[in-house]
Amino acid sequence: MELDIYAFVGVIMLVGLVKKNGIMMVDTALELARNRNLGPEDAIYEACKERFRPIMMTTLAALLGTLPIAVGIGAGGESRMPMGVAVVGGCSSPSS
Repeated sequence: MELDIYAFVGVIMLVGLVKKNGIMMVDTALELARNRNLGPEDAIYEACKERFRPIMMTTLAALLGTLPIAVGIGAGGESRMPMGVAVVGGCSSPSS
C-alpha cells in the first residue's frame, strides 16, 4: 500500500492520540506525587492504574471508528484505506 497524503493524515492522528495519552499519564503521576506525597515509581504505578481504562476506551474508539475506513467500505473507500490502515495498525500494535 502506498504512503500517500491520507496515510500521513492517519499517522498524524495516531501520533496525536498516543501523545495525548502519554501527557495525561505523566500529568496524573505528577499530581499524585504532589498530593499524596508518593515517590516517582509509586506515582507512576498509581497513574497507570488510574488512567488504564480511559486510555483503553480512547484507543478502542479510535480503532473501531477507523476500522470501516481501513476495510475500504463506501464510495471512494479505496482511496482513504491508507489512513484507516495507519490508524488501525498503530492502535492495534503492542508498542502503542
